Amino acid sequence: MIDLFKKLYLSDKGATAVEYGLILALIALTALVAISGVANTTTNMWTGVAGEVTEAS
Repeated sequence: MIDLFKKLYLSDKGATAVEYGLILALIALTALVAISGVANTTTNMWTGVAGEVTEAS
């Protein structure tokens, strides 16, 4: 049992998984911020279109 814990402690596979997890979290956060910015711009554009259509009616 002690040998198993020693192997787990000395293994670097867990560190690699954590690094990939952090990279994935950073990519997800970046995508979320980018989509949020595009969503605000798109919402404002369609609000302007709706205003123009209302004025033209």
